[in-house]
Amino acid sequence: MENDLKKLVNEGEKILYEGKPNKKCFIFESIFNPLMPFAILWGIIDFGILSGTIFFSEDKGVLLFIIPFMLLHLMPVWIYLAGILLTLKKYKNTYYIVTDTGIYVSGGAFSKTYKHKPFAELSHVDLHRGIFDQMFNVGDIITTSSHFTDNKGSASISICSISDYIDVYNLVKKLQQDIYTDVMYPNDKRPSENHGYNTKYKG
Repeated sequence: MENDLKKLVNEGEKILYEGKPNKKCFIFESIFNPLMPFAILWGIIDFGILSGTIFFSEDKGVLLFIIPFMLLHLMPVWIYLAGILLTLKKYKNTYYIVTDTGIYVSGGAFSKTYKHKPFAELSHVDLHRGIFDQMFNVGDIITTSSHFTDNKGSASISICSISDYIDVYNLVKKLQQDIYTDVMYPNDKRPSENHGYNTKYKG
């Protein structure tokens, strides 16, 4: 996946950062996600009904119906557990690259996804540190697109759970501010070199 993502970087782009999320934080966030309390409660209720029916019912016909039904009814629990089991696969496929023109992110489990956002389309850069981020001394860089959504309904691209979050945040923020400002407020009527806003980028 790392090599695949690098193949998407255009010739002439300079890679300024590349890396993966912190493995421990990535796994913890996959386990302790918002679905967990719902899945636990759902499982307790369903397994309670299932075990009570098996223990007290002497009618085999009822058992033949209730066991498959309850196993199907436990689908939210199976989905939650499947997400945990696929965590290592998702981690293997997750990679981040920041170039002097944009951000590249890969991810996914069975179906691999590759995302790219040029800095010219990003309007905001935020730093987020959740409970597990603070526990493992990592952070998330979350960007917002100047276009509300793209063709897949996504308006942002994120670099999550990385240890050098401050350096990467400052890097992304500077690149975004320089390029976005240069695009939105050009001087010199867009010559081959723009002398406005102290940017270092030549077009």
